[in-house]
Amino acid sequence: MKPDWLKVKITVNNDFRDLQKIIKDHHLHTVCQSARCPNQSDCWQRRTATLMILGDTCTRNCRFCAVKSGKPQPVDLNEPQKIGRAVKLMGLKYAVITSVTRDDLPDGGAAVWAETIREIRRQNPNTKIEVLIPDFRGDINALETVLSATPDVLGHNLETIRVLYPIARPQADYEQSLRVIYESKKRGAVTKTGIMVGLGETAEQVSELMQDVLNAGCDILTIGQYLQPTKDHLPVVRYITPEEFKTYQDTGLSLGFRAVFSGPLVRSSFHAAEIAGFKE
Repeated sequence: MKPDWLKVKITVNNDFRDLQKIIKDHHLHTVCQSARCPNQSDCWQRRTATLMILGDTCTRNCRFCAVKSGKPQPVDLNEPQKIGRAVKLMGLKYAVITSVTRDDLPDGGAAVWAETIREIRRQNPNTKIEVLIPDFRGDINALETVLSATPDVLGHNLETIRVLYPIARPQADYEQSLRVIYESKKRGAVTKTGIMVGLGETAEQVSELMQDVLNAGCDILTIGQYLQPTKDHLPVVRYITPEEFKTYQDTGLSLGFRAVFSGPLVRSSFHAAEIAGFKE
């Protein structure tokens, strides 16, 4: 049974309905829906949503993630324009974009990423853009393609500690994810990563991860509770208390991160503008 601090009250207002209609009418995908985010109601009522590009089907099958996996549909070449238009209709001053992983594409979808960033900026010149990218299988050219479009924040999630990768992320690599952050920071990006806790990690292992990503040049860190999406996903080993999350936040700030957002319901894109130092 979930503890009280993880119980979320679901409410719907006119902003929620308006956002829902825009997403439906424009055939858009959001990580809010695909990943079954517990903050969907909260965010949509504030007219914020994390848009997901390159379809809704991932080529990987991480054991913590609710996004469906399988053979993706062909790339929609009009998607960047649709996303730019949606950002305008939503009135977003801070747009967060993520994607499924597309290992089936030669560049992992990097060209679509870059064009989406440019199109958002073309249609919304005053909107800040945060991207949450996959690892592109370590392809630095693909990473540079995304960075060439100059997103305001470059995010790539490590998700969990090193020793849990074979269980939680068997198609990913801890060191490769660190390199994404390192290479992005080396090229001048504001960098961000997020992890889940409650999968069996220790506080010492979380501190080691913090030091690893800080050494790689990470500016912003988010930490949230892992929640099991379905019975086929990894079980929750333990529910981390709010007090422990506060300790993680204090530890991260003392180590030198520019910002740390740590709490039971925190997700990498939750209150993204504020944590990055921008006003929504």
